[in-house]
Amino acid sequence: MKTPRRFLPSLSLLQAFETAARTQSITAAARELSLTQSAVSRQIRALEEQLGSALFHREKQTIRLTPGGAAYAVEIRAALHKISSASLTLRANPGGGTLSLAILPTFGTRWLAPRLPEFLARHPGITINLVTRLTQFDFATEAVDAAIHFGAPDWPGAECSYLRGEHVVPACAPGLVEKYGITALSDLRAAPLLHLTSRPDAWEKFFERNGLAPQRLHGMLFDQFATAAQAAMVGLGVALLPEFLIEEEIGSGRLVVPLDARMRSDEAYYLCTPHARGQTGPVEAFRTWLGAVAQAAEAAETARRAAQP
Repeated sequence: MKTPRRFLPSLSLLQAFETAARTQSITAAARELSLTQSAVSRQIRALEEQLGSALFHREKQTIRLTPGGAAYAVEIRAALHKISSASLTLRANPGGGTLSLAILPTFGTRWLAPRLPEFLARHPGITINLVTRLTQFDFATEAVDAAIHFGAPDWPGAECSYLRGEHVVPACAPGLVEKYGITALSDLRAAPLLHLTSRPDAWEKFFERNGLAPQRLHGMLFDQFATAAQAAMVGLGVALLPEFLIEEEIGSGRLVVPLDARMRSDEAYYLCTPHARGQTGPVEAFRTWLGAVAQAAEAAETARRAAQP
């Protein structure tokens, strides 16, 4: 169905409104848009006439959004951002083939980024744009084609393709092992434990699955693995970290795993793509490549663990 013209205001009117709504000032909006104050005022009046609704309360030399205007500003700001992002993407890659990917910070920087040159070498026509997202979001409101997700394959409105699982291990600075005399699992309870807000019960599960009764645990909280790992390296405590994401720190000796104990996480890593948009060539190419690389890496890690004495 064709949208009536009156519901499609021009970009100049919408930009004038959004700027005035954000700055709460006609003067500031005019300065930002390099227009006169009267020009901005005329554009906002024209938009109100086209919509048949007041967007601002005007009080002497000030403006204040009406309730309807405030709600409209949120929607218009998001729409203008999407248009801007689409234009920037087209300018960066006019031939098409762009993939916008949301990544988990630690997984993206430590595991995915070093492998991306291989994908780009195989698919030279594809450009990848990366944004960081810690939690699920609405694909309908984000200019994102796919997302790396850790958890269950339950992202609403999206298809989730399995990438790999993980084992977590207790890791800390070498000095902390000596300070607390960590030689057995029970010794960990005397040491400061570091927790992730996204996995608040990880330590309880770890102790229970390794034969120790769970108990109330205390310690510092972190929202990302990278900061928890850094805190562990400087001796603030013992962190329960994915083994495959801290291989470099273990190899260099900045982190040690004092006990031969690990736990396979109940959740796994997935590549999630929205059902509504269909699967483009870049998304399909990336899904096929990433799935094969991630599962091969996990298989190699399993083989190495099995070969260890």
